[in-house]
Amino acid sequence: MSRQAETLVRMANQIAAFFHPYPEAEAVAGTREHLVAFWTPRMRDDLLALWRAGAAGLDPVVVSALRGMPGGDSPIEKAVAGPETAGALTSDAG
Repeated sequence: MSRQAETLVRMANQIAAFFHPYPEAEAVAGTREHLVAFWTPRMRDDLLALWRAGAAGLDPVVVSALRGMPGGDSPIEKAVAGPETAGALTSDAG
C-alpha cells in the first residue's frame, strides 16, 4: 500500500475511532457525514477505490460508512446561503 493510501486509511480509522463510543448506527452515520462534509471528493474517491480493491486495515465502521457513501459534493457548500437568499429577517423581540 502506498504512503498516501496508508494515510487515508489511518485518517478514516481515526474518524471511526472518535465515533466508537456511540451506538453502531450513529457511529457509521457520523463517520459517513464527516467524510462527506470534510474530505475532498478526490480523497473520498481514493478511499472508496482502496476499499473496493480490498485494502487491509479499514475499521469496520469505515467499511459500513463507505457502503452508504453518497456521490456528489460536500453538503456544507450547498447549505451556505448569503443574506441575499435568506430573505427579510424578522424578530418578535420587543
